[in-house]
Amino acid sequence: MAPDHDSEALVGSLADNDLLEPEATNLPATVGRPEVLPPTRWRGPIVAAGVAMTALTLLGGIVLFLLGLVRAFSDGADLVDGALVAIGLLLAGTHWGWVHVAELSAKHVTALEGREIVGRRQQWLESIAPYTREEVVTRVEEDGSIAILRFRYRPIATGDDRFTFVRELAAREVHAEEEPSAEVTERAEQARREAALVTAAARDRYLAAADALETALLHDEDRLERLQTSRAAARALSERINSHLMDPPLDE
Repeated sequence: MAPDHDSEALVGSLADNDLLEPEATNLPATVGRPEVLPPTRWRGPIVAAGVAMTALTLLGGIVLFLLGLVRAFSDGADLVDGALVAIGLLLAGTHWGWVHVAELSAKHVTALEGREIVGRRQQWLESIAPYTREEVVTRVEEDGSIAILRFRYRPIATGDDRFTFVRELAAREVHAEEEPSAEVTERAEQARREAALVTAAARDRYLAAADALETALLHDEDRLERLQTSRAAARALSERINSHLMDPPLDE
């Protein structure tokens, strides 16, 4: 595997908020999942209001547009008719905006009601270090064969000193149903050990780059604190990997 030049360039970066989404599929299992925000009782009414405003805006825009056309054909076009047509087109063309406003408002209210959880979710993001991870899972195919899939989660920059992960299928091997289960299990365990070693090597390169950058960031306390947090999380993961390397659990 090539050196993680992208990871080294991302030292000190913060994980992007897209990793907080419940449906995120690009999140390595080893970093866990963020705490879920509880639903707010205001979400339903806010969304319903947004839907109502969407309908009213669309209907109102159509009515104003038609009224302007009727006035223009009946009495001759003037500034009022032109304004009615323009406003009608504007309202009809932007009616979907109310749905987005309602959704954003509901998220904002949810965040306000769960400030402590929001704070813990932010700390969770800060604990994720931007280096490549590899993970192995097994899957039963439709024909009864077993596929051993090795996924690579590679960090990439998203802007504003943030990063996210891209999930790539690094390797795939299929074992027929009649193959001895012990052999398939051993192969899966071997693949997982190899993935753990690749992850550990990537983490070590990240830590080395972080140590080299630390002295250059002494004047930047905020970024330095973030760097130290992610590095501590990386080292904790390393200890877990090393402690289970001889007999790692198989992720079914």
